[in-house]
Amino acid sequence: MPVGRQGARTAIRAQPTGLTSDAATRHPPARADEYDEIARVWMESWVSTGLAEASEFLLANLRARIRREIENGWSLFVADDNGAIAAMLALHLPKLYLDMLFVGPAFQGQSLGRKLLAFTRTQMPDEMYLRCVRENEKAWRWYEREGFVFEKEEVEPSNGFVMKYYRWKRPAAG
Repeated sequence: MPVGRQGARTAIRAQPTGLTSDAATRHPPARADEYDEIARVWMESWVSTGLAEASEFLLANLRARIRREIENGWSLFVADDNGAIAAMLALHLPKLYLDMLFVGPAFQGQSLGRKLLAFTRTQMPDEMYLRCVRENEKAWRWYEREGFVFEKEEVEPSNGFVMKYYRWKRPAAG
């Protein structure tokens, strides 16, 4: 699947916690020494929404959150473009929760998010949940086009953002 700069090939890699797919285990795991780069991609993608400004404080918080969330059950996947982290995907498989899907700005608009979502559906093939910041209209409209159904809005106490909650369920065969 060609993605990224000049037709480069992007592979999905994962840290081993909670993997359920042979396809994921064929790629080397995301390494702890990559967490800083993953946090940078996360920050740059989040900043590209216009909802935050890049800062060392934000980057430090994201670095710490990656480690904390992995300890709390995240399965962390990255899209690797010739050795560069192009995107990050964090799933909480026991909760059927797509927690984070962020594509670095240099890789946006190249269907990488769609490929990561397709991969997510191999991990949670029947049903999944996610939430999205209400002001990130580009993201939630994309999830709606991808078949997610809006369920509710609630304020997230930890950051004050109004979050839109979505559910996806495999269409019934027939």
